[in-house]
Amino acid sequence: MLECRRKGIPQAAYLNNGFIDANRILDKLEKNSPLATKIALLNETEKKRNKFVFQLSGEQWTEFPDSLKEQTHLQEWHINNTMISTIPAYIALFQELRILELSSNQITDLPAEIGSLKKLKELNVSFNRLKSIPPELGDCENLEKLDLSGNLELMELPFELSNLKQVTFVDVSANKFVSIPICVLRMSSLQWLDLSSNNLRDLPQDIDRLEELQTLLLQKNKLTYLPHALLNLSKLSLLVVSGDSLTQMPTAICDSSRGIKFISLKDKPLETTSFQEIEEITESDRDRELFEKEFMKAYITDLKERETVPCYTTKVSLSVQI
Repeated sequence: MLECRRKGIPQAAYLNNGFIDANRILDKLEKNSPLATKIALLNETEKKRNKFVFQLSGEQWTEFPDSLKEQTHLQEWHINNTMISTIPAYIALFQELRILELSSNQITDLPAEIGSLKKLKELNVSFNRLKSIPPELGDCENLEKLDLSGNLELMELPFELSNLKQVTFVDVSANKFVSIPICVLRMSSLQWLDLSSNNLRDLPQDIDRLEELQTLLLQKNKLTYLPHALLNLSKLSLLVVSGDSLTQMPTAICDSSRGIKFISLKDKPLETTSFQEIEEITESDRDRELFEKEFMKAYITDLKERETVPCYTTKVSLSVQI
């Protein structure tokens, strides 16, 4: 609009089917103007980044393209919504990998070779078909973010993951964990832990080992009480629980002076399905969990942006039907 006003050009001249034609604006900018220089710099930076990023999406893909194994300089893989079920062993050749984003595929297992990725910082294998995690993942000593959510069948994690001392984010929601894995309690840098939509019945008394923990998500479990040890987590700022069976908790958790945003969601029994009661997990289960996860992500982001801290338990009815 400013460009149009300055040059006396109708705004409609920049529209193409209702959208702004940025190229026409750029053509009219002075070659050496600060804005043109900044845009050119951003474009060049993006081009350089794309040389190190591999992206693949679409159900037509059932395996990785053969050309991939020659691109060992890549630093990021982004593979989503494909029918790929296996990660090739040659992933060990990609020693520069920092981000491995493999969400919403059909992956059934991770290769042991993943442990050789010493520079890996983020691993996302959410909403796949994993039933176990290789202990070699514990060798990825620089890993900072681990997302295993939505696999629906994971019940345990190997103790070797205790070596992941740089991890700050762990999401194992929408699985079948009955307790917090021991290895998670030994991740000393952990700040965000999502254990929602599992089969947890209680929390360990030594949960206060997680001294850096800031966010703890426990909704949609089978908890009956919260341990007093939670009060020892001095950095905890957000705690989310749910379920009518939760009858015991330290009253100090709701004390506004502690600075904890304590949210109690109300589950709707008619729409709560136990994965143990069905023989086969359908795609609708995965879709529902993915939808609810996106909803909670937006809800929690909003909570964190609020300046005020509720001084009482807030009950929210969470009901989703697809």
